[in-house]
Amino acid sequence: MTSEAFPIVSRHAANTAGRDFVVGDLHGCVDALRYLLREIIFDPACDRLFSVGDLIDRGRQSEEALALLDKPWFFPVLGNHEEALCLVAEGSMPRRAWEALGGSWAHAVPDAVLRAYARRLRTLPLVRVVGSGPRRFNVLHAEFFGDDAALDAGFFTERVYQQLLWGRELALGSGIVERQTGLSPTYCGHTPMREIGRIGSQIFIDTGAFASMGKLTVTEALTARAWSISVERAVAEGAAQMSLP
Repeated sequence: MTSEAFPIVSRHAANTAGRDFVVGDLHGCVDALRYLLREIIFDPACDRLFSVGDLIDRGRQSEEALALLDKPWFFPVLGNHEEALCLVAEGSMPRRAWEALGGSWAHAVPDAVLRAYARRLRTLPLVRVVGSGPRRFNVLHAEFFGDDAALDAGFFTERVYQQLLWGRELALGSGIVERQTGLSPTYCGHTPMREIGRIGSQIFIDTGAFASMGKLTVTEALTARAWSISVERAVAEGAAQMSLP
């Protein structure tokens, strides 16, 4: 594959027709997403849903989450759990290491299907940049230290690549916030929070959807509006019978 065909950084024009939303780490909790999309009155004709990655593992609906890749309104970035699936399918990671991350759902998935998932996931960017100027926001999985220009350039060292997928320095308090000077609001996940939180330019929206006390969160980009629900409550409210747009 080439960087021209599958860019590391994907750019999107501002949405002048509808609204843009960002969803936290899904982790196979599609029923919670069904509920939230109905709650926000999501319009697939003009609204867009960006994802900070980690669609799969831990929850019970990983394959349903992967099916979201076919939705024209859904725009995810690669997460570390998708990276793990790809590495297993490509023979670079033992299955037991992925299973420790929550990949045991794939036991019944034929190798050919897993490889097909990996090929599709390898087309996902590490970063999505939406809009420009004061209406710009970025979407990535874990963390990034640098400004918009460095993000736009897309020339990431191996260390930066790993930080984009696995980094927790900022969330755990060891990252230097000032290294984000010049970075537009940047939505990320990876590190579960009790509630949406902002550190420097980064807005952490993973609220642990797969966990017993967790919930899935969707926020409207560049606003204070956010919606959350636990899988248990979503199912109790009939989410399994709700259709996706």
